Amino acid sequence: MFRHLLAYGASELATKLSRLGVVIAVARTMEAQEIGIAAAALATGDLLKSLTEHGVTQRIIAAPEAELDATCNRAHGIFWTWCTGLFALQAFVAAVVWVVTENGTLAGLILVLAGEYLFMPGGLVQTGLALRAGKLTRTAAIAGGQSSIANLMSIALAVIWPSPLVLVLPRLLTAPLWLLWMRRLHPWKPALGAGKAALAPFLRFGAPIIGTEAVKNARLHGDKLIVGALLGPELLGLYFMAFNAGLSLATSFSTAFASVLFPHLCTSGDRAASMRQGLGISLGLVAPLVILQALLAPWYIPILLGDGWDALVQPVSILCLVAIPTMFWTATAGWLRAERRPLEELRGTAILAAAMILNVLITAPLGLVAVSWGYLACACVIMIWLSRPALSLAFLQPRVRS
Repeated sequence: MFRHLLAYGASELATKLSRLGVVIAVARTMEAQEIGIAAAALATGDLLKSLTEHGVTQRIIAAPEAELDATCNRAHGIFWTWCTGLFALQAFVAAVVWVVTENGTLAGLILVLAGEYLFMPGGLVQTGLALRAGKLTRTAAIAGGQSSIANLMSIALAVIWPSPLVLVLPRLLTAPLWLLWMRRLHPWKPALGAGKAALAPFLRFGAPIIGTEAVKNARLHGDKLIVGALLGPELLGLYFMAFNAGLSLATSFSTAFASVLFPHLCTSGDRAASMRQGLGISLGLVAPLVILQALLAPWYIPILLGDGWDALVQPVSILCLVAIPTMFWTATAGWLRAERRPLEELRGTAILAAAMILNVLITAPLGLVAVSWGYLACACVIMIWLSRPALSLAFLQPRVRS
């Protein structure tokens, strides 16, 4: 598990280092209003992309060996149907945005992001099988490679042709690379003689997970749409930069942790020990890094971003610390999913999302610092409170001695 966490952590670190280059490039070449338009498009796209997390990959990972071929056959059809539908839905959303706001740039960016769905279904069964086979270091390398290349493209575009498109177009251009690499990592063809697994178990397991991921992404990205609607694209640009510089570390580590923890819990004979091990390793890696990042923000923000961005120093310092309580809730969510209790995960995620969005509604008029303090307070109180069952399992249950 430590090896897999290091692999995904290294992948996320490479992504964030290249993402830092994007932040520096756009801060020095683009106006806050342009960044705000791109942020609105990305938030809209990510909200819809959350619907791709429907638990089908987890069904492949956890399927009994005798049912694996039939499960993959069914999953393949679900992936194609679902992703094609999401492409159409996002294209429709882009058209509505164009009609309602008369902002052709924003609508065009949303449509560009929809193109990712056309490449995803061809490699998703292979992703599930690779995770099932324990190839986490290589899936981490693929994810990190795709993101790093996209970020390098954004940097180049920001220098050559600064516009909101630099934050959006590379995500589409690197989608074929992800597809090619994933199909080579774990080749798969439908087993025609195995039939297809029943659809009902996918629906029962997936419906709460779709709800959970949609609510989670509403928490992570809905606030940007609220800030844009209340305060306009220029302040949204500042808000996007602050959260991207501070909170991105929290989300990247939680993503890496979740990717590793779920397969580990599914194959573990002692989930309490696995939870204890996972939390200990992740907090040992994350806490010192985010504390150091918070302390150094007054030094590196002016150097990296240049003049005019001093207002981001305190919000970034505060938001870095959100990574620590996020680890507790990420572990709890993975444990609930491994225990096949997705409805409880959905309920906790909904409580957390409602609190975070309410915080933005109340504190946005008071400025970025107030929003950041509120965000950190909500994360500490609610995430730890929701994590009590998993923490009790990991640290209060008597340890099994061999």
